[in-house]
Amino acid sequence: MRQVVRASVLAKPPAPRLTPAAARRGSGPEYGSVQRVLDGDTYEVLLPAGLVRVRLRGVDAPELSQPFGRQAADSVARLLRGRLLEADRGAPDSYGRPLTGLRVGVLMAGGSRRWLRVDSLLVARGWAWAYEPGQPTPRWAVLQQVARHTYRGLWQCGTALAVRPGVWRAYNKQEKARAWVGCPRRLRE
Repeated sequence: MRQVVRASVLAKPPAPRLTPAAARRGSGPEYGSVQRVLDGDTYEVLLPAGLVRVRLRGVDAPELSQPFGRQAADSVARLLRGRLLEADRGAPDSYGRPLTGLRVGVLMAGGSRRWLRVDSLLVARGWAWAYEPGQPTPRWAVLQQVARHTYRGLWQCGTALAVRPGVWRAYNKQEKARAWVGCPRRLRE
């Protein structure tokens, strides 16, 4: 029996496989690109070691199922799509994902590259909370305060509707329904 193979199947390169990745302490940054944004602070990044699922260090973004979660993830995807990343992987979190500092490479006029921290950009744009367990004041607390006062991102309906992801995950179905009644109108700055 003859087997028919379509040309479209042959033309596709195999998809990168997710590889378990150990932390790389002290060996310098790695360079790669985001292949998939899972939510505002968790990504699959293609690095020299392979496809690695990483958790962004220093922030906590809303879950996809919670208010503003999809908008935060979409904002990150637009920011990182097609750009070179510098990754500094550290110790894993409780889910086994390496806590990672990410910088996105932005080409400037004249051809020079500037590296912008993804964690600070998310907090400044209002799509994540500054989050550093064990620290009395997170590094990006001032950026979060500015985002709150200017009603950016998840703060656009004020502080009452913004629920931290850890609290959101603990809610049952009824509590989640009560917690999010919608933003009646976009508040002005």
